Amino acid sequence: MAGAHSSFDAIVIGAGAAGMLCAAEAGKRGRRILLIDHSDRPGAKILISGGGRCNFTNIHTAPDRFLSANPHFAKSALARYSPQDFIALIERDGIAWHEKTLGQLFCDGSARQVVDLLLAECRAGGVELQLGQSVGEIDHGEGLFRVGVGGRTAAAPALVIACGGLSIPKLGATGFAYDVARRFGLKVIEPRPALVPLTLGGDDVLFRTLSGVAAPVEVKCGKAAFREAALFTHRGLSGPAILQISSYWRHGEPIAVDFLPDAPAGWLRDAKRHTPRANLRRVLAARLPERLAETLADRLALDRPLADTPDRQLEAAATRLGTWAFHPNGTEGFAKAEVTVGGIATAGLSSRTMEAKSVPGLYAIGEAVDVTGWLGGYNFQWAWASASAAAEAIASPAKLMMTAAN
Repeated sequence: MAGAHSSFDAIVIGAGAAGMLCAAEAGKRGRRILLIDHSDRPGAKILISGGGRCNFTNIHTAPDRFLSANPHFAKSALARYSPQDFIALIERDGIAWHEKTLGQLFCDGSARQVVDLLLAECRAGGVELQLGQSVGEIDHGEGLFRVGVGGRTAAAPALVIACGGLSIPKLGATGFAYDVARRFGLKVIEPRPALVPLTLGGDDVLFRTLSGVAAPVEVKCGKAAFREAALFTHRGLSGPAILQISSYWRHGEPIAVDFLPDAPAGWLRDAKRHTPRANLRRVLAARLPERLAETLADRLALDRPLADTPDRQLEAAATRLGTWAFHPNGTEGFAKAEVTVGGIATAGLSSRTMEAKSVPGLYAIGEAVDVTGWLGGYNFQWAWASASAAAEAIASPAKLMMTAAN
């Protein structure tokens, strides 16, 4: 590879959440780190997260809230870098924060504070940043990774893939992480959009007319179930409950929505006794947004008074309202997906260090890896935890001895 050479202890590709924290932590441990990103704006996804306030972690973080071909893979890193560890970091920097629903933590101010914190940590660790520069040729030999960038060749015994997945390409997301992984013989689990709105067609297209209507529901797909708000859109379904279930949904599968998750057994029969002259639409409108109540009642075709409706029909209606089947015909794709399911296969990585088992010195962290969290700060916590694990490994005395030997 032509051009001037520069030597580092590690080269980190990707200045997002995982890449910046990994570079900073390794740098503060005395390692010389180069952090590269093809964008000139580090932390682009951080800046838009949480409505601009960055949902930076979740206090309920646990391994069972992550999807992966190996559900046990995330346990080690998550156990060694907890939400409290990142909270301590932002509190040390004086960033005020608050908890919203379901353990989600947000900055009181702006997500920019988190990016500025990470950049300050990189400066404290002496990290060299090379932003707005595309990575050229990458090769590996004699214990060193050589990366072409900015008209020079950078060399290091460690290379960290931290350039994310395919979600939100307008922010610069590409499949580069997967290309690098394959270049070194690592397998990639097929990436697909996650935490993404679902689209509706066929018999479900009627529900698009409810665009803008939201309601608290419980939604299920297979064994997964989430109880939060669902939002009807001009293309289909969105809202927290739908985004959550989208990570588990596969093409061709139905999802089941319980529009009245708090309704007790026999609630329609009870309504018949208490308001016999009311019809189903009126009863539903007392519990749901009026437009939604009207649409559901019309689909159930029960417009006569409850008193004139047999109990078995009321029970059938109640059952359907509790298990309403939708058949999504797709998602809104990576353009609207908050994260990517799939990625670099965990089977080829050490769960303790994030290092490739077959390529010493090669690491993969963050969203690039086949570990995907629930909505609500879990994916940032995986970014912090996996980054910390890799940084610790890169800066270990054993690694330093290996570097010196080379």
